[in-house]
Amino acid sequence: MIFLESVDSTHTYIKRYISENGYKEPLAIITQNQTNGIGSRDNKWEGKNGNLFFSFVIHQEELPIDLPLQSSSIYFSFFIKEILSDLGSKVFLKWPNDFYLNEKKIGGTITNFSNNLLYCGIGLNLKQFNSSYGGLDIEINLHNFLENYFNLIKKKMKWKKIFSKYRIEFESNRQYTTTINNKKVSLKDALLNEDGSINISNEKVFSLR
Repeated sequence: MIFLESVDSTHTYIKRYISENGYKEPLAIITQNQTNGIGSRDNKWEGKNGNLFFSFVIHQEELPIDLPLQSSSIYFSFFIKEILSDLGSKVFLKWPNDFYLNEKKIGGTITNFSNNLLYCGIGLNLKQFNSSYGGLDIEINLHNFLENYFNLIKKKMKWKKIFSKYRIEFESNRQYTTTINNKKVSLKDALLNEDGSINISNEKVFSLR
């Protein structure tokens, strides 16, 4: 884990780092001050100082053998949700990659796959946010939180086990929408498939973003 006082984007930084230095082992870039973050569908993620932003890279061979790469955002996001829930938070995971609390988005995940490497970026509002977003409902120790998170990843928990829990979590999505082909689509009648994709509006959609 590399902690930076400030960075434009942890996701941009880690990709640049790997391009210049190559991949040797899993790596995470972490900051609480991100000035030009990247969100889903190449949107900008506004990063207020004092929140949590981190990106990590891991080789495909170090992932669970049954993990559908297209659903990596669900897999890695659900670990975050479970740790926070164990600490007393009411956060839930909205398909496929958003953290929600009291009907407001408080964070999200993006995943990209390139040259057998999976890049994952996560942002979570802890303290500072504008009125259209929300913030975490508990205090967390960042060092312990991140250590617990990456320890879970090291265990290479099977997708099947995570999905069995997420299937229940998914029912909280019914009152929300998701974006498909740049259009907001209701999740009310969405069918969740075992590979993490959904069938909605006569279309099968995966969660890789």
